[in-house]
Amino acid sequence: MKRYVSDLSTNEKVLMAIVRAAENFKRTHTAIFRRFGLSFPQYNVLRVLDASDDGRNKISDISRIMLVPGANMTGIAKRLERDGFLIRTSDPRDERVTLLQITPKGRKTLKQIREEKDRSIEKLLGGFSRKAKTELLDKVKQLIKKNRLSS
Repeated sequence: MKRYVSDLSTNEKVLMAIVRAAENFKRTHTAIFRRFGLSFPQYNVLRVLDASDDGRNKISDISRIMLVPGANMTGIAKRLERDGFLIRTSDPRDERVTLLQITPKGRKTLKQIREEKDRSIEKLLGGFSRKAKTELLDKVKQLIKKNRLSS
C-alpha cells in the first residue's frame, strides 16, 4: 500500500480541520436529536423559538438567524407542527407573515435533549479552558465574517 502524504497548504489544513470538526459535531448531535424525533434543523428552529420572546417568532426571522432559505423553513415548520412541536399562525397585523410558536411538547423535548447534548459537547471541548474556547470562537467568527465579505 502506498503511503499518502497530504499536499494541502497549512491554510487548507486549518479550514479542512474546521470542516471535519463541524461535520463530526453535526453527525453526533443529529443522532441525539433523531432519538427525540427531530432533525438537526428542526432542533435549531425549536432552540430559536425557545430563546424568542414568548416562544414566538416570524418564520422569516428564524430563517435569517439559521441561514436557511425560506422554502426550506416552510417544510421544516410544517413537519414540526405535524409532530406537535410548534404552532404556525398568520400574523393578525399582516396575513402574509407566518408566526411560529413553540408548544409545551417542544419545550419539554428541548429539556430532555439538553443533558445528553451538554455531555456530548463537554466531551468535545472539556479539555479547553474558557479563555481558549473564547479565543477559538473569536477566530472562527473572524473567518465567517471574512467569508461573508468576500461573497
